[in-house]
Amino acid sequence: MGETVATDIASIVEWCRGYLADLLDTPLAEIDPDADFDRLGVDSALAVSLLIEVEERYGVDIAPEELFEDPTISAVAAYLHQRSR
Repeated sequence: MGETVATDIASIVEWCRGYLADLLDTPLAEIDPDADFDRLGVDSALAVSLLIEVEERYGVDIAPEELFEDPTISAVAAYLHQRSR
């Protein structure tokens, strides 16, 4: 059996923050979930990496266009939460 993944918004935000903190080699406290990816230092390659991980972890495909309409962790979490119920 696969691992059960929490799909509430707070859990998704925390997972995304941790994932990006690791990718950016940045302290978790510096990853503001409401900051634009540009401000966090997330370029298009890192954003695509996040999308791939999100799809594998949550089983929800996010088109890159969706991500760039509102490029924040909070927006990604809301999108995932809505589609993973």
